[in-house]
Amino acid sequence: MAKGKRIERVVESAIFGMRWVMAPVYLALMAVLLLLAYRFFLELISAVGRVPGMGIDDLVILILTLIDLTLAANLLVIVVMSGYENFVSRLEVEGHEDRPQWLGHVDFSALKLKLIASIVAISGIHLLKTFLAIHETPREEVLLQLLVHLGFCITGVLLAWMDRLSDGGR
Repeated sequence: MAKGKRIERVVESAIFGMRWVMAPVYLALMAVLLLLAYRFFLELISAVGRVPGMGIDDLVILILTLIDLTLAANLLVIVVMSGYENFVSRLEVEGHEDRPQWLGHVDFSALKLKLIASIVAISGIHLLKTFLAIHETPREEVLLQLLVHLGFCITGVLLAWMDRLSDGGR
């Protein structure tokens, strides 16, 4: 084998091996997921004693907060599992009864769309919380949140449209 070909193989092996740099990043995101679950249960436990005295708006805000944390946790699971599988190594869970159906089918394009859809949902929840306290929230803050939410929505539509265009309109 020529010297140039050996150098090429070493470089290509190093480039291919660099994907493992992402493994600790996904492990760190798993730690963040644990922190998020901890925060969820703190919110739930602290609310239990307050529920009898809560007004309906406060109860709805509590529910929205818990849903918001759940959506963020789901997003982390999707990013960790599909990101690891797409960029590092296949997850060998083919025969596992709890294997999510989407695993192995979420490519980078689908991951982007799931990410922006989750961000839109989380933004919508924050906007709904703001609307529930509309009389206590400065008008400029409401307008800014609405504009940010619309920006996320438009971004999602544009990403989906670009993906559709790149797939030949299918």
